[in-house]
Amino acid sequence: MTDEATIRQLVADRTRAMRTGDAAAICATYAPDAVVFSLAPPLVQPPEASRDVALMRSWFQEKGGQVWAEVRDLQVTVSGDLALCTSLASMGAPPEAPQPFALWYRSTLGLRRLADGWSIVHEHTSTPFHMDGTFRAATDLRP
Repeated sequence: MTDEATIRQLVADRTRAMRTGDAAAICATYAPDAVVFSLAPPLVQPPEASRDVALMRSWFQEKGGQVWAEVRDLQVTVSGDLALCTSLASMGAPPEAPQPFALWYRSTLGLRRLADGWSIVHEHTSTPFHMDGTFRAATDLRP
């Protein structure tokens, strides 16, 4: 399997893990020193948070056990032991969930080839915001 195919499979596996609430599988995709700028506060996640299975399980429980997830327009660039992925992504929880939501957002992943394979070393997710003075997150956008 090529590096690009392996990385595309990693992204697909993470997406499937979101849909099934598999916290351990998601956390296993991160390098121990990963830098994560996620949608949730604070501005940067604590270094250990991305690999904290209990924290991820708690997040899933708040959403009803799993969330809808989709990745589209995935672009993968590989150069040696580094790779960059950009995509549009969606996630959501159904109306009957404790915290229902649905949104599309932008995702960038930086990966490094480590001894045991490709791992996420940098993640940045964001939503655009309305530039009309409200500065309201534009979570209503659809591709």
